[in-house]
Amino acid sequence: MLETVTLVINGVSVTMPAGSMVSAAILKSGTHGFRRSVTGELRGPLCGMGICFECRVTIDGEAHSRSCQTVCKNGMDVRTDG
Repeated sequence: MLETVTLVINGVSVTMPAGSMVSAAILKSGTHGFRRSVTGELRGPLCGMGICFECRVTIDGEAHSRSCQTVCKNGMDVRTDG
């Protein structure tokens, strides 16, 4: 049986396979904008390996967390600007 974790993305409960990255959970939730640029444009993951910083979101109250480098955990609260 596949182990899963459940987290909340902008108020939406999302269940993911254990070991999944937060960025994948955000996309599964239907959210496409992860953050906004200084000019207000929606931004999302570009590199997928933590170099571009375009996937930054707030995780459990900690702003500017790289979602492509953070493993999903049960009960995690994720907020995007998108």
